[in-house]
Amino acid sequence: MTVYIGNAFSLGMVPRHLLAFVRLSACGEPSREGLVSCVGHADTAAVLGVPMARISVTLQPGDVLYVAQLRGGRLPEGATTLPEGFGFDWIRVRV
Repeated sequence: MTVYIGNAFSLGMVPRHLLAFVRLSACGEPSREGLVSCVGHADTAAVLGVPMARISVTLQPGDVLYVAQLRGGRLPEGATTLPEGFGFDWIRVRV
């Protein structure tokens, strides 16, 4: 089982035969310990405090992806903290 942290979710991350087993749920902010980053945007990674990693992810049974969905607009270039009025909505994707 692998646990990821990312800034997006795509149906292409799940093998077609497993799509019926995908569960999405709102959740709180996860602990960063032991998570594999697949955050592909440098400023988002900086704000989240994780490494930027543009990796291809294929979720398998038992895997979890915590998605930090940015709310409030686009981050300003070079952001290291969330501007006022911005936030993250957290979604847990399980296979």
